[in-house]
Amino acid sequence: MKTKSNLYRKEKMYGLLYVTPPVLGFLLFTLFPVAYSFYGSFTDWDGLGQMDFIGLSNFKDLFTDELFHKASFNTIYMMIGIPIGIVLALLIALGLNRGIPGTTTFRVIYYVPVISSLAAISIMWSWAFNGDYGLVNQFLELFGIKGPNWLMNKHTVKPALIMMTVWKGLGYTMLLYLAALQSVPRSYYEAAELDGANGFAAFRHITWPMVKPVTFFIVVTNIIGGSQIFTEINIMTSTGGPEYSSASVVFYIWQKAFNNLQMGYASAMAVVLGIFIFIVTLIQFKMNEKSSFDI
Repeated sequence: MKTKSNLYRKEKMYGLLYVTPPVLGFLLFTLFPVAYSFYGSFTDWDGLGQMDFIGLSNFKDLFTDELFHKASFNTIYMMIGIPIGIVLALLIALGLNRGIPGTTTFRVIYYVPVISSLAAISIMWSWAFNGDYGLVNQFLELFGIKGPNWLMNKHTVKPALIMMTVWKGLGYTMLLYLAALQSVPRSYYEAAELDGANGFAAFRHITWPMVKPVTFFIVVTNIIGGSQIFTEINIMTSTGGPEYSSASVVFYIWQKAFNNLQMGYASAMAVVLGIFIFIVTLIQFKMNEKSSFDI
């Protein structure tokens, strides 16, 4: 009995030893910065000097800050790429799931952008969208279309960024869908075929419900990621685009915090963004619960 007790204590000690590093990491690099930022949102602070408490002034200023409104609109607008990417990835996954020759090669090709450096990809797409020698305009010229200077035009800069982000994340989403499709039992489709169901009916009543949990995961993670888009904008449109037409909320937070040294105001924007992400994610979970299904 004593041996078992000693063994239990030793296992408990090892368990605590393994758990301690991630817990400390969470406290030091997540919880403490979030709490400190929350407090900083109520202060006038340059990031280095004294923090002067000013109450809700920073949050009041957000209501009249036109650049914040523009950045918020741009952030939401660029999320149009989420459903586009989901549809394209699902179509590609459906095609690869049919057992066509070279499926493994296609998987690798589509997944290469996912594992590539985001900075390098942003630079590459900056060249591709160049109005004078970019590959995109050279391709359009083959059809007699004169392309715009994509990143220097307020009407085309957001669609250009959307195209880039869809292309970058297509392989990851496709791989998730492909894994989900391959886990669907073949017997479901055989039973549907015996009942006379066509391809669309099988997709609607079997394929889509079975990949719905994956779709939910993709939508939630993409909304969270899309709300924090920064690197692409900072590299491809380093000033926020013409008339601030490509700046995101995180880009504006970064400008205020590190260019203007308005760390308190930037913290207030970060708090508002965090609340927005939390509310949207909560709504997604509630909608997913209501649309749960059983086969």
